[in-house]
Amino acid sequence: MDNLTFRYNILLVEGLKVTPQSSHLAFILLLIAYIFIMVANIGILIQISAEKSLHQPMHILYCNLPLTDVLGTTIIVPHLLKYIFIEPSERYITYVECVIQIFFGHLIGTTSHTVLMIMAFDRYVAICNPLRYPSIMTHSMVVKLSAAAWGVAIVLVGIMLGLTVRLSHCRYVIQNPFCDNASLFKLSCENVVINNVYGLTFTIVLLTSSLGSVAITYLRIAIVCFKSKNKATNSKAIKTCSTHLACYVIMMVSGFTTIFLHRFPELSDSRKLSTILFHFVPPCLNPIIYGLQAKEIRQRIFQLFNRNRVNS
Repeated sequence: MDNLTFRYNILLVEGLKVTPQSSHLAFILLLIAYIFIMVANIGILIQISAEKSLHQPMHILYCNLPLTDVLGTTIIVPHLLKYIFIEPSERYITYVECVIQIFFGHLIGTTSHTVLMIMAFDRYVAICNPLRYPSIMTHSMVVKLSAAAWGVAIVLVGIMLGLTVRLSHCRYVIQNPFCDNASLFKLSCENVVINNVYGLTFTIVLLTSSLGSVAITYLRIAIVCFKSKNKATNSKAIKTCSTHLACYVIMMVSGFTTIFLHRFPELSDSRKLSTILFHFVPPCLNPIIYGLQAKEIRQRIFQLFNRNRVNS
């Protein structure tokens, strides 16, 4: 019974499975992707903060997305890079570091959904109630929506992690490239039914509310555009909504791939790869899609390139 009341202070993480021959290539590719994510997303944040013309609700709400991308990759990627050149039997992480990694990892994933939900609301008001848009999407409303997106995620993830840290351990190996909630509570020999039930309920509620709100929002927008005879307005609506929808689809596909592969234990290696890609693909593509679609940001980028070319 002693092992049931024990909690390991040091855990062993599986890390990224790469052969010694491909370790340097994997490190370089991950490092390049990490640098690109940081530069692109922080660049977008600085650009929106510096340009007064971009101080609009749509752009300010979007700032939450690169912020989640930067935090998420910073929590996960440095550990992956470090473990590449460390022997699998020596890839240790402290229990506290693992818990912090889990909290922020799940927080970022949840916040991505809630942020895209409030961005959908912003697009709905802008297109379906354009005359009331300035009075509805005020500065205080933007702050409240952003705080709600983060607050809901913090509460949901906090409860989930609280149910996990109460458990003792009888194992110490994290069967995942990095720490996540399921991998941590599977180290326990106690009854984890409540963890599974809450995790399943959490996932269903989050995905249902996310998909439902976005689907209803775009259905209403589509109806308004269909009834409208103004081609210029419809074109603008499609252009502004396509950015948000593209970011949403990328996130959902990346997330659903991991969830789908969880159902097939024989595809565990593919699932582990998909969990890594979830922390790379959306953060890489989001700033590209948004930066190219947003007219003001696209013009600013072209100006910087032209200025550098003239100076050279």
